[in-house]
Amino acid sequence: MKNFTLENMQITEDDGVFTIKNMNTTLGFVRFNEIGEVEYIFVNPIFRKKGLAKRLLSLVKKKTGKKIILKEPISPLGYKLMKSLEKFD
Repeated sequence: MKNFTLENMQITEDDGVFTIKNMNTTLGFVRFNEIGEVEYIFVNPIFRKKGLAKRLLSLVKKKTGKKIILKEPISPLGYKLMKSLEKFD
């Protein structure tokens, strides 16, 4: 996993959801609404710490043209992600 790159990944958007996939699996996805509110974000555990969450959030920001609003996390991992993204803008 040291040579991980987004070059061979497919990014799709469908009805308020961005999904990043490779030829074998879904790497991550984010569900959002038109005001930039992130309702749910997930990154496959194997592909975490590779910048995928930030990439997904940047897609949301670009699509909505709004500042990202993270909903209250529902898990300890969600709180950890929220803390790591406090500087994301």
